[in-house]
Amino acid sequence: MSKPIIRPIKKEDNSQVAAVVRKVLMDLGAPKVGTAYADKALDTMYEHYKQPKAAYFVVEADGRILGCAGIAQLDNYDGNVCELQKMYFLEEVRGTGLGKEMMDVCLQKAREFGFDQCYLETMPYMEAAQKLYKRTGFIYIDEPLGDTGHFSCPVHMLIDL
Repeated sequence: MSKPIIRPIKKEDNSQVAAVVRKVLMDLGAPKVGTAYADKALDTMYEHYKQPKAAYFVVEADGRILGCAGIAQLDNYDGNVCELQKMYFLEEVRGTGLGKEMMDVCLQKAREFGFDQCYLETMPYMEAAQKLYKRTGFIYIDEPLGDTGHFSCPVHMLIDL
């Protein structure tokens, strides 16, 4: 496998991105309802992120999508807060440092867009992801911000940008 690169999503990535997200969620035993699995935007991520102050990135090697993540304004929230959205990596590349690289790319883009904070939601058993979030500077908060529709994700975290 060639060295993976992180790049902005292209339209032709849509089906691979949706497949990666769904595979990771199923592998981890996440519910299909109340998570990214059921998001309408999942099959059209390129189009969904073609809006102001939004960006979505993929990790690609040899024409294959291995992971993905993005940032956009937090849904149904009045503050200047973005959300780290749909950050998922296939098992074969977890623990390789690509998650940290992707996090850095997304948070840098959030700063460029002028957001004050970045929010995320996750599952309690996604412990490796939470370790990465904490190392990056995210802290746990007690209540959700906004309304993402991900009611099955009870862990909420926030970082000042």
